[in-house]
Amino acid sequence: MTADGYAGLRALVRRGRRTGSRRRMDPFGDAGRWCLVGSRLPPAHAIPGPPLDRVVDTLLRRYGVVFRKVLEREAGLPPWRELVRVLRRREDRGEVRGGRFVHRFSGEQFALPEAVGELRRIRRAAPSGRVLALSAADPLNLTGIVTAGERVSANAAREVAYRDGEPDGGALPASAPRRRASSRAGTRARWTSRAAR
Repeated sequence: MTADGYAGLRALVRRGRRTGSRRRMDPFGDAGRWCLVGSRLPPAHAIPGPPLDRVVDTLLRRYGVVFRKVLEREAGLPPWRELVRVLRRREDRGEVRGGRFVHRFSGEQFALPEAVGELRRIRRAAPSGRVLALSAADPLNLTGIVTAGERVSANAAREVAYRDGEPDGGALPASAPRRRASSRAGTRARWTSRAAR
């Protein structure tokens, strides 16, 4: 708000005070011209943190299926209730699917349509025995959160091995080779012996 004089401001400040003279009935009579000027900045309550749509896009691309428990390792996220609003809106538009995609977890789950197809394909496929090693600091290290077993702390010097989507051997030193072994027990024994060195 702006004005061409201070008379109006003085009238507002003195409004509650009693003055000796009562010659004026309208204290704002000579208040001058006032104008409401729009601010270039949005109000403080409207300034968002990170744009929620971009956050949701990132989470959907990273995990394929998003639900509250899978986000436990993520730091700096908006509250789940805000993410759910965006995900529900996207479900209404047909961009994501809502449902129960991961067993043993209650609550709302949302998935990209291509992730749903991939989950079905993996469920029908026979186990391949393929071993995948991830850094323990990787957000995809969901050992103890989504999979069975103890949690593995997010330490860049460690790795987590998965065989057919299940944890295989716990946390390993980052120097452990990523070999494909013919048997699960053989791989675990080899990595355990290297971890002990």
